[in-house]
Amino acid sequence: MRLGVKAALVDGRFVKGDVAIADGLVEKVGLSPAGRSGLAVPGFIDLQINGFDGVDFTMADADDYEHVGNRLAATGVTAFQPTLISLPAAHYLAALERLRTTSIRSARILGMHLEGPFLSPVRCGAHNPENMIDPDQDLARRFLAAGPVAHMTIAPELPGALPLIEMLAAEGVTVALGHTDADAATANRAFDRGARSVTHIFGAQRPWKHRDPGISGAALVRDDIFITAIVDGVHLAPEAVKLAANAAAERFVLVTDAIAAAGRPDGVHALGDRTVILKDGACRLESGTLAGSVLTMDQAVRNMIDLGFGPARAIAAATSGPAALIRRPDLGSLDIGRKADVCVLDESYDVIRTLVGGNETFAA
Repeated sequence: MRLGVKAALVDGRFVKGDVAIADGLVEKVGLSPAGRSGLAVPGFIDLQINGFDGVDFTMADADDYEHVGNRLAATGVTAFQPTLISLPAAHYLAALERLRTTSIRSARILGMHLEGPFLSPVRCGAHNPENMIDPDQDLARRFLAAGPVAHMTIAPELPGALPLIEMLAAEGVTVALGHTDADAATANRAFDRGARSVTHIFGAQRPWKHRDPGISGAALVRDDIFITAIVDGVHLAPEAVKLAANAAAERFVLVTDAIAAAGRPDGVHALGDRTVILKDGACRLESGTLAGSVLTMDQAVRNMIDLGFGPARAIAAATSGPAALIRRPDLGSLDIGRKADVCVLDESYDVIRTLVGGNETFAA
């Protein structure tokens, strides 16, 4: 099957010509004759999404996941990690057990991201501090046994955090640091024990200062650490995005941190056990604290382009960047032989078609 596109983004460069797909894989690129329009890029990967279009993943079932997958396809997303904020352990276990038996056609579910409960109440953000607890390896192993834990955000300064990070990394879980008051020295110890990234940089963490750079400063100067960012025009000032993206380069990863309010009108919505008010594009608790977003990955890419980043660079932050962070070389690329997870964009970088494993999941 040929896509009928004018060009494709392959390994960071634009290749003129069409793309052929066979048996769910990219077969050829640069084919002649090319289509008259359309840019084929790798499907977007969202590593932190709490819900979408009325669905919160805390209580989601298979139908809910399929619904979200279909809605995400319209935004170019072909793979995602459903995310849970800090909750009582029973909620995690039940959600993981449901996810373990869930299979959908509309997108690849890459396993659960547990953004908690081993986080610091000092930097709780929108999380309920009553749900935050000190790291517990036995409880963490119960989570791993219950379902597919792929990613976990931890505050490294908490008692028992460093051994837990080492254990999770050995089990193949991607460990991130976040919702933390850790200083740079503590962050570096955690990175040395196996943590690979910082969750939504600059948010709900010790602020960067020139004599106290915190986890953000520690991460940005290390070549082996990724950082994730919510580029929605609300969470980060343009200067903060440019600082982080320029320092991290290919280690800069876009996430949406979207919640059930995404795709819905202004009003009251849920985020785990929290009540969130959506107004004028920002999600907040009644206290005014930011609580997730209504961002989509295609909009995040366009936002980066609007900030002056080249299209290839912006798209990489939604494709090859997240794939590298979670060690999935089969994703995030249109190299020959890779999975045919493809998003086709028009000249304005709007999504006009999405395919997962060569199967069409969205067409404008």
